[in-house]
Amino acid sequence: MLDLTVVILTKDEELHIRRCIENVLPIAKAIYVVDSFSTDRTLDIAAEYPTVNILQNKWINNHAHQFNWALDQLPADTGWVLRLDADEYLLPELVEEIRQKLPTLGEETSGVVLNRRHIFLGKWMKRGIYPVKLLRIFKYGKGRCEQRLMDEHIQLTQSEIVEFDNDFCDHNLNNLSWFCHKHVNYAVREAADLLDIEYNITGAAQTDGSKVISRQALAKRNKKHKYARQPLFLRSAAYFFYRYLFKGAFLEGKEGFLFSFIQGWWYRTLVDAKVLEIKRKSGGDPQKIKQILREEYNIGF
Repeated sequence: MLDLTVVILTKDEELHIRRCIENVLPIAKAIYVVDSFSTDRTLDIAAEYPTVNILQNKWINNHAHQFNWALDQLPADTGWVLRLDADEYLLPELVEEIRQKLPTLGEETSGVVLNRRHIFLGKWMKRGIYPVKLLRIFKYGKGRCEQRLMDEHIQLTQSEIVEFDNDFCDHNLNNLSWFCHKHVNYAVREAADLLDIEYNITGAAQTDGSKVISRQALAKRNKKHKYARQPLFLRSAAYFFYRYLFKGAFLEGKEGFLFSFIQGWWYRTLVDAKVLEIKRKSGGDPQKIKQILREEYNIGF
């Protein structure tokens, strides 16, 4: 057993929570399921495992707030923290790599970057977006989640970060209607994030220079800032063609087209539509933008 605590945020995750818990049981000293008052069997399933600790906290439409609250509940003797979503799991090769390498990392190392692969309609989307590199393991007390609406990353107080070779999977078992509805909900938050970048409404869109994020996260952040300066709707079309043609997603067949189209064009076009709508309503006034987001979408900065 490793000196590793796993934190899983949940809300109605009965389809995934058993798979997620059993995946990390062999390596985790403790598992914390931090639930936003699920109405399905999520907590009943989690309660079957003696080593799983169940906490509940009200969701306030902010992932970073929920995760940081979870960190504050962990015991002081926690060594390393692994953040997983309920619909994610580690591949066996990554489990073994963590088992072998994590205990050997020196005091100067505070974070570990992992590769995420997406499984869509049962197929690994090997081209188009893979690999997505994310800092998911970090030393307790050395990391917090950025306070952002979208694209939030773990910020570290130490700069030494290493990369592991193997993958974990994002493999949601819900149907396509659920997948699209999730992106509808994400769209207004992404629109708010892009508006914050464009108008610097809160300053939160800028990376905190006193903290460290992985170079992959920083590169992604810089690309997003460039994306925010491109023309509405043209940028969503360009992003789709970049993923689908240049990055080779067309080689993944029907699944590759659907994944790239829904995530890369339809969703990004919906985000731009929300940006356009809010700009027109607000006249481009940052204070009015904040008011619209708060009153119409329950999004507060």
